[in-house]
Amino acid sequence: MSTLLDTRGLTKRYRGVAALDDVTLALPPGTTTVLLGPNGAGKSTLLRLALGCLAPDAGSLAVCGLDPLRSPRSTRELVGYVPDRPDAPEWMTARELFAFLAPQYPRWSAATAERLLARFDVPLDRAFAQLSRGQGAKAMLIAAVAQRPRLLLLDEPFAGLDPLARDELLQGFLGELPEDGGALVVTHELDVAARIADRVIVLAQGRVRAQGALEEVLAAEDEPAQVPAGLHELLRRTSAPRTETEVAA
Repeated sequence: MSTLLDTRGLTKRYRGVAALDDVTLALPPGTTTVLLGPNGAGKSTLLRLALGCLAPDAGSLAVCGLDPLRSPRSTRELVGYVPDRPDAPEWMTARELFAFLAPQYPRWSAATAERLLARFDVPLDRAFAQLSRGQGAKAMLIAAVAQRPRLLLLDEPFAGLDPLARDELLQGFLGELPEDGGALVVTHELDVAARIADRVIVLAQGRVRAQGALEEVLAAEDEPAQVPAGLHELLRRTSAPRTETEVAA
């Protein structure tokens, strides 16, 4: 099975400023990776590059072995994406969204969509403008999972939801991924990261400051109950401003 996301020396600049700087990472199948870092660290830029919405300035990126720019359609068929807020037109209903998406994704599963709609009680014929934040998030997650993606990209879709609703969504949707699939989840919620992460990647100032299995990135002596605290300390340590020596390196 090919790596879900593989980057080598990936660099992206905006007006000469590096949003991502020489980023090298790999996401193996069958894992949930949590992407951590402060605002402006380059997290959303990485997701946009994976979706083929941006072109890198240097380095390479492959999604399930494909170049998103050279094979955009084939890549999109393997990737599900959920933004922090629903990006469907406000007038559109979930039924209309699913009808629009289904012909575009050969792996689309109507049975999965119907089962999740019933489980999470999402109104099919109510416009997105009339849905609550939680209902909108569920509708977008169902749309992404029904595509049967190998790589699920989640960009803070749970922000603002209460912990119980958030945990229900996480467990319900991540469990729907195929065996050869996985997820890359952007979140600021460290307790969420502690619950779902097989692996973590910490970005700061556009660079990868730490990555690997959760228990390896945190110290082995950390007790399980202290994982959120450990992640907080990790973020504090890796997100500190770079020294002059680091900047020059």
